[in-house]
Amino acid sequence: MKKILILGAGLSSSSLIKYLLDHSIEHNWKIKIGDIEKEIAEQKINKHPNGEGFKFDVFNDNQRENEIKNVDVVISMLPARMHYLAAKDCVKHSVHMITASYVSPEIRELNNEAKKKGVLLLNEIGVDPGIDHMSAMKIIDKINEDGGTLEHFRSYTGGLVAPESDNNPWNYKFTWNPRNVVLAGQGVSKFLLNGKYKYIPYNKLFSRTEIVAVPEYGNFEVYANRDSLSYREVYNLQHVKTLYRGTMRRPGYCESWNVFVQLGLTDDTYLIEDSENMTYRDFIDSYLSYSDSVSVEEKVAKYVDISIDSDIMKKIAWTGIFESKKIGLTKATPAQILQKLLVEKWGLDKNDIDMIVMQHRFHYTKNNRKKLLVSSLVVKGIDTVHTAMSITVGIPVAIATKMLLTGKMTCTGVQVPISKEIYEPVLKELEEWKIKFIEEEFDV
Repeated sequence: MKKILILGAGLSSSSLIKYLLDHSIEHNWKIKIGDIEKEIAEQKINKHPNGEGFKFDVFNDNQRENEIKNVDVVISMLPARMHYLAAKDCVKHSVHMITASYVSPEIRELNNEAKKKGVLLLNEIGVDPGIDHMSAMKIIDKINEDGGTLEHFRSYTGGLVAPESDNNPWNYKFTWNPRNVVLAGQGVSKFLLNGKYKYIPYNKLFSRTEIVAVPEYGNFEVYANRDSLSYREVYNLQHVKTLYRGTMRRPGYCESWNVFVQLGLTDDTYLIEDSENMTYRDFIDSYLSYSDSVSVEEKVAKYVDISIDSDIMKKIAWTGIFESKKIGLTKATPAQILQKLLVEKWGLDKNDIDMIVMQHRFHYTKNNRKKLLVSSLVVKGIDTVHTAMSITVGIPVAIATKMLLTGKMTCTGVQVPISKEIYEPVLKELEEWKIKFIEEEFDV
């Protein structure tokens, strides 16, 4: 009997856990799920005979090592900063590990030792990163094999609310970690455009967007991800003139979000004094010039140079940030206060479904002819448990786990899913889950 240890039973784990339990009898697997809240792990097991839920503390060194050394593969669905704790124990005890998160510098340093021990540390096999890697590499490899030369590559992904559940003026609801959404884009965004290096500082990020169209779903706006340049090496694209990765939102989102950025409300580096007794109206007013005669709304509009009657101001007001309602958070940063407010407004309702949207754009030359290949994906969730985010993050992880345990994946060391050995069978099975790209090709 093969033993699988899943660390973390949060929302993104739901579809992963169900897949592995559904296949556990056929493949004779035993699945243990550890979470800081035992009840959540047991709920995900749902009394399945091949599953076991237990309380797990990743910072308990003895528990962590004892659990890891007795299994065949660890799936870490923990917060990204915690993966290394599991990874080092996996290498020590010759246990494979799979995660959907980016490769960290600490995990990368385990590569040589992992290879010596025949251990696979597979990372970035979720949706973004994950499905984006695999679907892009499939087309990049095909262009190269057919004698084409890729010149420009753009890739966009967004986690959004589905149109049928879209009922607020922002056209957005939280479908993954709200903290990551509030802090998105901080730092400097770097990319390559027409052979020139480009940099966008955070204070300008949400005012420099582009519009893209997705078949049957209309227009989306895109803002740049932090580091597109690192993908030159990952995808072997040192020769391309354009390399740009971005995040998708519905049009109008970015210019409204930019108000929060310009005011400084997304800052997570300092604490707001007496935040527990402050109201949201006090909070936003604390960033504005003092005046007894001008309203907070008027001051915000003047500060960011927009009309007080604009759609942007209507979106800002809809969040409730102008209300005299107590924040109720002790020793909170501005970003934490904004997150608390938005969680109340942007949470999925019980009947809502979410949506993952992804698009790649490949400009290439073949036989002296310029071509544009557009590859688009839309995936909708089933419900608020098996969301599109849960499906697209968890199912690739589950498929990779099955491939590993059945001997169909033999690579070792620190890996991401850019080789045919991994991406071909994973993408093929994903089509059974209606995770399939629509490709359109044009002469340009």
